[in-house]
This record gives sequence, C-alpha cells and structure tokens, in this order.
Amino acid sequence: MAVAKRLRVYLEPGMRAAAKAGTHNFLRLVQEAVEDRGFQVEFRPATERERLKSAARKGYALFHMEPPFHGRALTFRRVYHYPFWQIERSEKRWEWTVAQTPFNPAEIDPVQAKSFADRWRKTLFATQAAPLSGGFVYVPLQGRLLDHRSFQSFRPIDMIEMVLQQDPARPVVAALHPREIYTSEEIAALERLAAAHPRLTITTGEMDRLLPACDYIVTENSSVAFLGYYLHKPAILCARIDFHHIALDAARDPRGAFARVLSHSPDYDRYLFWFLQDMSINAGRPEAREKILATLRARGWDI
Repeated sequence: MAVAKRLRVYLEPGMRAAAKAGTHNFLRLVQEAVEDRGFQVEFRPATERERLKSAARKGYALFHMEPPFHGRALTFRRVYHYPFWQIERSEKRWEWTVAQTPFNPAEIDPVQAKSFADRWRKTLFATQAAPLSGGFVYVPLQGRLLDHRSFQSFRPIDMIEMVLQQDPARPVVAALHPREIYTSEEIAALERLAAAHPRLTITTGEMDRLLPACDYIVTENSSVAFLGYYLHKPAILCARIDFHHIALDAARDPRGAFARVLSHSPDYDRYLFWFLQDMSINAGRPEAREKILATLRARGWDI
C-alpha cells in the first residue's frame, strides 16, 4: 500500500525556525529533494506528543536525533561536523549502516583522500590554542561517569583507572565535557583517583590544546577521537560507536590495545574520506539532493 506523499519533520524550536525560513542548509535540501518527488513537507514541533501522533498520521516522519519508533519514521543527525549528515533507522550511532559496513582502504583513491582530509584539517584546526607539550594520554570524558551503560565496555571512572594501569609511565589527562553537569559523587570519585595517582590530571574542555599534543586518545566513544583522526592520533575505544573501524578495542583485548597503540597507523585520510564523503551526506556538494533521496530509498521509503 502506497504511503501518502507527505513528510513531517519534527524539530526543536531553533532548528524549526531555521528550516521554515529556509536557512538550515541540510533541511532545505531535504525539502527540495522530496518536493521534487511530489511530496508536501511540514516542519512540526519535536514535542513528545507531536512525535507520538506521527505514528497515526499519513505519510513519513523524520526526527532529529530521536528514536524513529514506527515503520514510517527515520532519524537524522549531524556526522561530527558540518556539512555532513546521516539519515538512519536508529538513533544509536553504533547501529548505523556505516558501523556495520567494512572499511576497505584499497577502494579509496589516496590522492583524493589526502586532498579531502587536508582541506578539512585546515578548516577544523585553523585557530588552535597553543598546544601543550606532548607525551601524555588524552581521555575525553562524556557523562554519567559512575554508570556502566549497555553500549559501554567499562564505567568511565574504571576506564580512567585502566589507562593508568595499562600505561604506567605517561601522564594521563582526563577532560570533563564542558557541557555536561557532573554530580558531587562523580567529582569526588575523580578526586580520589587523582589523589591516588599523581600522573592523573583532571581538566575541563581544552580539546584545542590537548588533541594536537597527546600521544593517543582513550575514550568511551567521544567525537574527540574521530576529530583526532584528522591529526593521525591513534584511538582506543571503550564503547560501541560508528567510527570504530580504525580504532583499537579495549573491550576485546585491553593489554593488546595499549601494547599496539603507539605503532598503530591506519590510513586515516582514506578512512575520513570513506566515512564522510562516501558513507555520509555532504550537504555542501551539488549531488546532495540525489544522495538524500538515495538514502531515504535505502532506508525503505517509497520516494
């Protein structure tokens, strides 16, 4: 049975206002692409009530970072930095198509990949703060430091302790996320760990200084590790995520991951090209509308 030619996009207030004004580049491209196929587009509030109503409404629904809980819904999300986006059946990045697709560097033109990565390196790291001196492990933290969530290999607090055990020589800098709110229990746990290990420094933010100077990164699944690929920084991951292909996995073999990390040298530039240019939607490219339509079709929409 054909689905009605109507797309409702459920958005937070600021994004909705930009979409209605035509100033949100990706959503403008989505609108133009589906309208060219005869669809009507509505930008609706992303309240829980509105999203629940989408299951009974005719047509398709597109959510921003929210679970697409019925068969005619998908979710979209920015892919680590503009102008790259993805449209998926799941809000969980580790369930995305790219996460399930093997990376084969031999299929990527190395010259094209280096040119692509060089261009974005200059853009993303053009205004760096003065970096610190090197020789340390960078541990970018996220939230809920004392919880072991289903997609994680360890509690974040245990991850820090593991780094200290597995790399007994280097200083370790654990950086709190500047937009997270941490509990007094979490801060106390960090302070106890720092008191027991003088090599451990706790800071907040400072990615611009820490990322260029570190020897390698250990994180659950922070996007800092992905950005580190631009600077050819090896990463050890302690949780499921979409950019796992060229990282080392602490869950499978912690000792082996730390033993190999300094010599770990994947083809970062080819990976970035594959991940962003091939597997994501580059909203800055002239073929973006066609790629949006192809992605919607691949996710099961009749469009």
